[in-house]
Amino acid sequence: MSKNKVAIITGATGGIGFEVARTLGKKGYTVILNGIEDEAGAKRVEELKSEGINAEYYGFDVTNETEVTSNINKIGEKYGKIDVLVNNAGGLGGRSRFEEMTTEFYRFVMALNLDSVFFASRAAIPFLKKGEHPSIINYTSNAAWNAGGPGAGIYGTSKAGVHAITRALAKDLAEYGIRVNAVSPGTIDTPFHQQIKSTKPEVFASWANNIMLGRLGQPEDVAGVVAFWQVRTLLSSQQKQSKLVVDRH
Repeated sequence: MSKNKVAIITGATGGIGFEVARTLGKKGYTVILNGIEDEAGAKRVEELKSEGINAEYYGFDVTNETEVTSNINKIGEKYGKIDVLVNNAGGLGGRSRFEEMTTEFYRFVMALNLDSVFFASRAAIPFLKKGEHPSIINYTSNAAWNAGGPGAGIYGTSKAGVHAITRALAKDLAEYGIRVNAVSPGTIDTPFHQQIKSTKPEVFASWANNIMLGRLGQPEDVAGVVAFWQVRTLLSSQQKQSKLVVDRH
């Protein structure tokens, strides 16, 4: 794999995002972690550096268009390119049934899960065009298909939007060689489920019964999928290039 590959991972100060950063970092990427908790971000960067990974932290709110655009421009200009954008930031945002749902809550959840993908992808595209086998990786959810449980309907709606924008971006960017894919995790044991884990541990534990492996997913499971797809594509391309060289001789 080529050196000096650059990956931006939003929402990467914990959970799945941090494991994705660590996994890509171990594959030789310079990883740029994003978050809104600067102290946690600094600690995570030091943790990665102690493992020999090149890492930086940029604190900005992915729902803020100006902040997203400004910071991704800074990263792209510093490195001259972006090879991978992982739109990991997102969340439930709380629970609300539609009858009681405020417009503010609706807009917040949509901004957190869908607007953030649009803002970051749009800002990164000029730099992805300069990358090596560039790609955007988004996260959908089971809720995109089943609309989520009671109170999580707008979360499911926003994730269905991510599913659609992933396909739309893939069509829009194919001519530039920029791949766009989505990962759809099942139930992953992260702080995302902390509330129900602490208030209804028996319900949380019962979720594993509906999974054939008999256990909940772990952040590293998702990170492995992201890394496998990215690295496999690079290796496949390198093998094709090697074959061309052999054939020409």
